[in-house]
Order: sequence, then C-alpha cells, then structure tokens
Amino acid sequence: MTTAIAVEDVRREVKILRTLGGHGNLVQFYDSFEDVDNVYIVMELCEGGELLDKILSRGGKYPEDDAKSVLVQILNVVSFCHLQGVVHRDLKPENFLYTSKEENSQLKVIDFGLSDFVRPDERLNDIVGSAYYVAPEVLHRSYTTEADVWSVGVIAYILLCGSRPFWARTESGIFRAVLKADPNFEEAPWPSLSPEAKDFVKRLLNKDPRKRMSAAQALSHPWIRNHNDVKVPLDILVFRLLKTYMRSSSLRKAAIRALSKTLTADELCYLKAQFAILEPNKNGTVTLENFKMALMKNSTDAMKDSRVPDYLSSLNALQYRRMDFDEFCAAALSVHQLEALDGWEEYANRAYDIFEKEGNRAIVIEELASELGLGPAIPVHAVLNDWIRHTDGKLSFLGFVKLLHGISSRTVAKAQ
Repeated sequence: MTTAIAVEDVRREVKILRTLGGHGNLVQFYDSFEDVDNVYIVMELCEGGELLDKILSRGGKYPEDDAKSVLVQILNVVSFCHLQGVVHRDLKPENFLYTSKEENSQLKVIDFGLSDFVRPDERLNDIVGSAYYVAPEVLHRSYTTEADVWSVGVIAYILLCGSRPFWARTESGIFRAVLKADPNFEEAPWPSLSPEAKDFVKRLLNKDPRKRMSAAQALSHPWIRNHNDVKVPLDILVFRLLKTYMRSSSLRKAAIRALSKTLTADELCYLKAQFAILEPNKNGTVTLENFKMALMKNSTDAMKDSRVPDYLSSLNALQYRRMDFDEFCAAALSVHQLEALDGWEEYANRAYDIFEKEGNRAIVIEELASELGLGPAIPVHAVLNDWIRHTDGKLSFLGFVKLLHGISSRTVAKAQ
C-alpha cells in the first residue's frame, strides 16, 4: 500500500465487509486491525477450497442439478449485495470458497477488494475485474449492478459445459470477444442439456444490461425456481423500475398497464414473489409503508453509504393511495427485458389492442412532446410525426412501442 489510492481501496474493502454482514453465503468478517506496517483483516476460516478447484476436480462439467445448487447460492448472495447497493465487480470461481470439505458444504463469496457502493442513478466507469468474467458495459465504462450478473452468467456457462464462453490468447482478444462474439450453444454438451438451462444462461449473458435478468429474477427463472425450495429475495430492480414508473406520464402508464396484461404465467411468477415480499394487506394492496418495511427488514449499514433508501422518496405518492397487484405488475415491468424475448412482437401487438380499447386517445404532437419531456430545441414534428395516426390523431403502433420505452436521446438524434 504505497499510494494514497491503495490505502483508500483497502479502507473501502474493510468498510464494505464491516457493513455488509449477515448473509449465509457471505464470508464472515470479524474485525480489522492496523499497525505501522500492515492492515490485518480477520475473517472466518473456509477449509473447503475454491469453487474453481471443485470444478477442475470434476473434469469441468456439472450435472444440471449440481450446477443449480451452486448457482442458487451465488445468485442469493449477489442479489443481497445488490439490494444493499454494493457491486462486487470480481465474481469468478476463485472468489467462492466452501466452508468445509463436506459434500454439501456452504459456498461463501470472498474478496471485496474491487467492490464499491453504487447509488441510485449512479453509474461506475472504471474498468476492473478479471478479463474472462468482465461485462461488455464495464468495457464501455458505464455500468451498475448488472455487470455482476453477467459474471454469474459466465460462471453458469462454465459449470454446465466445462469451457469458457469468451476465449482468446490475449487480454485484448478476450475483451473483443466479450464485446462482439456470441457464446456457443451448439457444441456438446449443449444439445443434450435442457432448453431451460440454455435459456437461463442466455438471459444472463445478454450484452444489453437492460435486457439481462437481475440476480433475483434469475432465481425465479423456470430452470431454477423449483430447486430445493428456492426463496426469491427482494429485488433492487423493482425499486429502480418503480421509480421510473412513478415519474411517467399518465399516457405512458396506460401503455405499460396494457403491456402488463399480456404477461405469461412465467413472467408473473417473479412479480408475484416480489409483491408477496411487500406483505400486502387483506385487500391485496400496498402503500409506501410496505416498501419501507421490506427495505428495513433487509437492510444493513451498507445501505446508508449506497443511499438505497433514497428510492423511497420517488414512491412518495403511495403515502396517500394504495397500489394493487395489477398496477404493481405494470410498475415493476421491464420493457427492455420483455423485448429480449422471442415473442416480443406478439406481446406488443396484443398490448396495443388492449391499449386501443382502454387507453388510447387523440393527442396533438405538442402535447405528446411535453408528455415525453422534450425540450423546445427539439424539432418535435420531425421526431414524432410517425407516432400519431393521421386518420384519428391517436397513438400509432410505433408511437405506442416508443412510448413504452420512454424517449431516448438516440431517438431524437436519429430523427434530426
């Protein structure tokens, strides 16, 4: 620790270990001490060796059920860290230890040396981690907790087939593969694995972080959710999506509500689990208090540093009204994730039909522009011309789909 930055890194590591405690799959921190020369970190002893050694000793491949047992533990602790606003940034098989040599010994995540607190709406920009496991958006220098989920996807791929999804002889070659190449799901053993296992890994290794599953969503994926009574934890993603929903215009809310009515039983499974964690009242509704209590139940001191409770201020409207499950489905729905599914066109078409019956109305371009928060400098007629049906002045199918996404600077740039 010769530089101020190195000292700061160790202080942060100790702070994260100290504030994050309390999860069964997280290495237990006892205390830290320093003298003139060294910093000493006292942690629990894990005698079962690294997950990496276990993988190698098995010749690389795990049967699906064994892989599930490993991944349930990894996803649980990753979801817990993300809820606390901590991103690990170096998840790999070397950083998971077994507590003992027993066959069903518990896995513990270690080494928070590259970890950091990430606040609501904040994005990190430093390139850290290990080449094989690093997410594309980390290489683009703009990322948050989803980068860890990508690393779990790489671990899942390795567990199931024994080889790395992205490989090259040099570090820059690996980075190129991560950014451009698609993992191979054609070669053995993939054809003999279940379609659910393949879908699970693909949805973790989506290069667009907005389309990638969160760790808690991965635990409610059909491949894993029935494995030894998996419990789905409270998901930080719900708070992020609710924040966006609460700030949305009434027209966008109507559009998302129409989309939420097209969800299948599989997608509803995760939303039901999240809603149940909020402990709705007898009438099946929740208020701001439910969100507060759910966060409090899961809180550690790390949350103070990452300011996770700030999300609650965006839910202030729920002080005065209740939210039912139908509205929660709309609020906690990720349009980007749905868009990544094979049946997206069908979802969108069905949703537009519902929207036509229940929420569509005539709207002038200027009103639509203010709905979307477009500033006066933007040529709204050029940008929004196709969004409105010229026959009756209502939103067109294109306008509906764009509205679901909310406006992006990219849309505006394209039209100019």
